[in-house]
Amino acid sequence: MHGRRSATRVTELSRADAPRSGSRQYHIALERGELAEHVLLVGDPGRVAKVTARFDEVGLERSNREITTATGTFRGMPLSVMSTGMGTDNVEIVLAEVMEITDHPTFIRIGSSGALQPEIALGDLVISTGAVRLENTTDFYVHPGYPAIAHRQVVWALEAACRWLGFSHHVGLTATASGFYAPQGRAMRTLPVRYPELAEELRRQRVANLEMESSALFVLAGL
Repeated sequence: MHGRRSATRVTELSRADAPRSGSRQYHIALERGELAEHVLLVGDPGRVAKVTARFDEVGLERSNREITTATGTFRGMPLSVMSTGMGTDNVEIVLAEVMEITDHPTFIRIGSSGALQPEIALGDLVISTGAVRLENTTDFYVHPGYPAIAHRQVVWALEAACRWLGFSHHVGLTATASGFYAPQGRAMRTLPVRYPELAEELRRQRVANLEMESSALFVLAGL
């Protein structure tokens, strides 16, 4: 019995460099045809339902690990929304697998961040034109000096939408850190912080906001 179970388990495994679960991508649990070419990315799985509440209809819903996906239509346009979890490492996994099952995806991330400039008020929107890479996930894809730049047409479209809707917004650079506490210079009672002046340094360099995902999105989507 033990040998039989082991043999069955082995036949279900896939190559380690291209993991699959049948025809589905290993982490996102999706296959070709289940995603729209326009994909909204959120961090928290709980935010997916907040987005789909505005959809005309939802035709697919699936959750695996921290990744929740819904595909439907918005004003007649096919649209998907996915949660990535927090950090560039999670974004890397999601984008790598999405790119395997789509042809020309367009990604727009919707998330929270910390404002670094005094003119950015609580609740204002920040449209990122690029990211300062304070993480090393993307170093495994490109040279450390490679820029993380948002697609200009997506930036222009987001700016136009904010103007049309009357949303208070700002356009500028985002800094992407590899973590939330010490990697963003937050003082802690129990642990040392090597760069406590990080936020002030970024502010002087006119970086608009600080978060943990955008640089991976810009680099991978641009390759």
